[in-house]
Amino acid sequence: MNYGITKLPLILLITFLFFSCDVTRKLSDNEFLITDQTITSSDTLVTDNEIHSQLSQKTNTRLFGFPLKLQIYNLAQTKPEKRFINWVGKRKQRKDRLVSILSKRQVIQLKKFWVNVNNSIKNTGEPPALFDEEKTELSLEKLESWYWNHGWFNADADYSIQNDSLAKTVKIDYKINPGVLYIIDSISENIESPAADSLYQLIKKKNKIRVGKPYNTEEFNSDRDFISTYFRNHGLYHFEKEFISFYADTLGNDQKINLELIITNRSEAAGDTITSVPFKVHKISEINIFPDYDGTSRNVKDSVRYKNTNIYTFGNLKLNPKVLSNFIFIEKDSLYRDIDRARTNNRISETRIFKYPNILYQEDPRDSTGTNLVANIFLTPKERYSANISVDVSQSNIQQFGIGFNTSVLARNVFRGAETLELSGRGNFGSSRDLANTKDQFLDILEYGADLRLNFPRIISPFSTQKIIKNTMSPFTSASVGFSTQQNIGLDRRNLNAIFGYRWKPKPRTSYQLDLMNIQFVNNLNAANFFNVFRNSYSELNQISKNNINEVNPEFLFENNEGELDLIIPTGTNGFIRAINNQSINLSVEEQQTANSLIERRERLTENNLIVASNFTYDFSSRRDIYDQDFSQFRSKIEWAGNLLSLFAKPLNLEQTPEGKYRLFDVQYSQYVKTELNYIKHWDLGNKQVLAARAYGGIAIPYGNAKSIPFSRSFFAGGPNDNRGWRPYDLGPGSTDAVNDFNEANFKLSFNAEYRFNLFGSLNSALFIDAGNIWNVFDNIEDPKATFDGLQDLSELSVASGFGLRYDIEFFVIRMDLGFKTYNPGNEGSKWFKNYNFSNAVLNFGINYPF
Repeated sequence: MNYGITKLPLILLITFLFFSCDVTRKLSDNEFLITDQTITSSDTLVTDNEIHSQLSQKTNTRLFGFPLKLQIYNLAQTKPEKRFINWVGKRKQRKDRLVSILSKRQVIQLKKFWVNVNNSIKNTGEPPALFDEEKTELSLEKLESWYWNHGWFNADADYSIQNDSLAKTVKIDYKINPGVLYIIDSISENIESPAADSLYQLIKKKNKIRVGKPYNTEEFNSDRDFISTYFRNHGLYHFEKEFISFYADTLGNDQKINLELIITNRSEAAGDTITSVPFKVHKISEINIFPDYDGTSRNVKDSVRYKNTNIYTFGNLKLNPKVLSNFIFIEKDSLYRDIDRARTNNRISETRIFKYPNILYQEDPRDSTGTNLVANIFLTPKERYSANISVDVSQSNIQQFGIGFNTSVLARNVFRGAETLELSGRGNFGSSRDLANTKDQFLDILEYGADLRLNFPRIISPFSTQKIIKNTMSPFTSASVGFSTQQNIGLDRRNLNAIFGYRWKPKPRTSYQLDLMNIQFVNNLNAANFFNVFRNSYSELNQISKNNINEVNPEFLFENNEGELDLIIPTGTNGFIRAINNQSINLSVEEQQTANSLIERRERLTENNLIVASNFTYDFSSRRDIYDQDFSQFRSKIEWAGNLLSLFAKPLNLEQTPEGKYRLFDVQYSQYVKTELNYIKHWDLGNKQVLAARAYGGIAIPYGNAKSIPFSRSFFAGGPNDNRGWRPYDLGPGSTDAVNDFNEANFKLSFNAEYRFNLFGSLNSALFIDAGNIWNVFDNIEDPKATFDGLQDLSELSVASGFGLRYDIEFFVIRMDLGFKTYNPGNEGSKWFKNYNFSNAVLNFGINYPF
């Protein structure tokens, strides 16, 4: 054991405890550190975060009770420049010595450097939360204001302090006497514009403000937003929520409120006179599109009218008018609606053909009533071709070191229908940690591939889908083909794939994806290398041969460096397996079971796969934007494969194996159904603290033409986005304790939770606990340790715990997690892990958060 590493956390803990005893050491005599603030309302302790957020002074952030940021701040000197000058001048010869070694200019630069270091420490830390009487009085005002805005008009607040002059600390207790809660007794209306009044009568029952409810300013603002949105989506182009106000009469009504809703007309200046103008219901009289606008004023070269839309171009029209009109949701002779403008903006932006559109409305000069609007839509095309390239460094359980290259070329508006054609290529050069490499070379892995993807901003189908998938749902059709190949390591797999599918969004936060055809062909070019790659499987088979060495053909064996006889790869292993299958070797029952499992695994992992599948994915997220840290997300997917081929197997007279399985292109195609469920929930705890949880379940069931799931469609456990106490493919299945080099199965459960918090600046941290495992179910695996036979097998859920660091660089997050095997059901000894030191931890690197 590395005792130095083991003692490191203890040393850090002692250091932190030492400093924590002196957090006020830099405070002057009249300065006091706020260590605690409480709020009581009618002698009841208030814990509502919203109420506590009204306080103008905040206590220093604490990490498990320790003011880490404050301690970092205290590490900095208060007057670094003055202290540096005093340090230089403290000894007569020090300044001369520094000047002779460096130079006078470099000494000045050293002073600046020292000042910058101290400023950086201060910025990283957090200044002490000092008691300020003025801010405390301001907190009282804000507390009274909060209670007033929630119906307690007579709320009265006061505070008391407990100070410790020796420790230089103070505790503040805010006391609130809320008084009587005011209730809305009646609601009247004063709406000047007849058009606004007519619309309001249609929605008044949907307001949150109602008779009998307490007064609440937040609900007033919510109703103002609701009314304004409704008006602007029903023709009132000039309407803004500032025209809505409420007047509350509380005089002589015994804590009852007579409420008046006021909606005024808009004001319009005519010379020196300001007049009151009633709102009108506006209609769209004309739609003009400028698809090649570049921001400069030029003469229109050509114009096209398609349906009720005018298209004006300054050059040649490069987009099909029919396609262009499908992106516009503003309709001639329809009411003005904000939602039509928003949908048009979003749809045009999603195509990646244009920059963000500019939509301007103006009153139609031909209309004497002033109710007609002309919609002018200015579109600026992006460059027709664009390219990018990226480089990344990776590490996995296959390669010790890898350099990856990714490049892509994007062509826009390929067929004048706003299509995008993307050609992407990728390559990877790596250094293997595998024993299969017999050549003395560092970069012994070569992987490369390419994909061609064509996107259509509409549904491509022989049948009309407009009634089901409307243009407002942002429909896309995509078709792609690709290949990838891996050489110089493993089984040298070659993958060919083709996908044709649709995606659309029926609601702003809900999306669907349907792959009508998802075809994958996996060709193992070097199947004879299996036992070089999967060393655990070789060790087990080799041990069986040693146990029965007298019955093994000597031609299958060679003498290793220790003078023992081992199976030759691949001739010896293949010959020994043939002998087992022919039952020419007398194995024990246990050896026969192990051998059968090894043979079945080799056949499954070396066989070529043909997958012809369809899948459907549903995705919902309540997240409003990237800054929203309180949301939930649910994703489900179902995939079915092989059914179409099975339907036509007999009519096409496909080749059959002796077991009655059908083959196409000399490959037994896969048939299965697979489903996945994934639920994520985030709770925003405030002060840059988030509690995140995830629950995941997946199962793939083979049937018909297959008795197992293809390796590429199986589940694995472990790794930076799963159970972080294990590396990828190192966990499970069941309680087998990872007997194979790459452990996979067809049933998976995973549960994760982590508490995320800020350390300082852009550096965040997290404490996490992961639970999960994989099992075999309804397939050809019979090992009871690897199969899921009932709820009792939930005791085989492996548990990992640990902590991590996350550095936020705005565009993405660099993540490092340190996980420990807290509970390992495959460990024959103690299943619960007790020896917590870094030498037993698994270090995982990742980009962005795991969930």
